[in-house]
Amino acid sequence: MSDTIDLIMKNLGDALGTVQKALALPKDEERIVVDATIQRFEYTFELFWKTMKRLQEKMGGEQVPLLKMVLQKAYQLGWIENEEIWLAMLEDRNMSSHVYKQASADEIYSHIGDYYIEMQRVYEKLKGIK
Repeated sequence: MSDTIDLIMKNLGDALGTVQKALALPKDEERIVVDATIQRFEYTFELFWKTMKRLQEKMGGEQVPLLKMVLQKAYQLGWIENEEIWLAMLEDRNMSSHVYKQASADEIYSHIGDYYIEMQRVYEKLKGIK
């Protein structure tokens, strides 16, 4: 991998680490734990799809302009095994970025543990791409 891809993968690994740390915090009455975990999920998801886009373009030289197309291509390439959970992540990311309601935030927060496991699985696959 090139130095640029190595840096991108390091940044992605660091972002995943921040999600893991947020998930380890006790969810108590402080909304800041929920809010911080959602924020960390949002930027990690963004970095994930942009990393997959860069890798796809590097491999095939073709531009993949839309987020959903990047996810579909990643599924076709076998990087993503569970396309449904990535589409659910996209939906939650869109909801959390545009509308803030406490009930919605709690719902999204309840999914992030499963999302983290899936993101970690895909990260390990992406690290193996040359």
